[in-house]
Amino acid sequence: MISKKVCMLGGYAVGKTSLVKRFVHGVFSEKYLTTIGVKIDKKEVRVGDVDVSLVLWDLAGEDGFEKVRLSYLRGASGYLLVVDGTRRVSLEVALEVQKKAQATLGDVPFLVLLNKSDVRDQWTVLPVDIQTLEARGWRVLITSAKEGLSVEEAFLQLSRDMITAKPGDASVPG
Repeated sequence: MISKKVCMLGGYAVGKTSLVKRFVHGVFSEKYLTTIGVKIDKKEVRVGDVDVSLVLWDLAGEDGFEKVRLSYLRGASGYLLVVDGTRRVSLEVALEVQKKAQATLGDVPFLVLLNKSDVRDQWTVLPVDIQTLEARGWRVLITSAKEGLSVEEAFLQLSRDMITAKPGDASVPG
């Protein structure tokens, strides 16, 4: 079995913790507790014929006084960049967070998760915003931690990317 560190990155209250809880425990809670610092979970997955132990680092949101502690990123094999579709400002925060992650980690695989698709009628992230991300070569998934939409798919896709990608490879977004 191989072990891969994955960081959950993005702004405050975008759904990072909820996505991890849905993936690891299969649950969703309406109760919101702010992550302070980092919370670590593990889940084993099978990718093809490879067993992978994912060590999930759920980092505190980037908004306000909370800043990503770059030391938390070190050693990550990939990350999920989470955006709250109902708050366009969370996309701007995610773009800044991605720059820091890129500078710290280099070209490691990542996916952008546009979360909260269960309230899509309230979204302020526009289709043109999604197209702009995809034009950068970034892989974007629409997710809902509440409904479970594309949550497992996101973690499994990142796992596949981490196993197969080499830094500088065309398969690494960036």
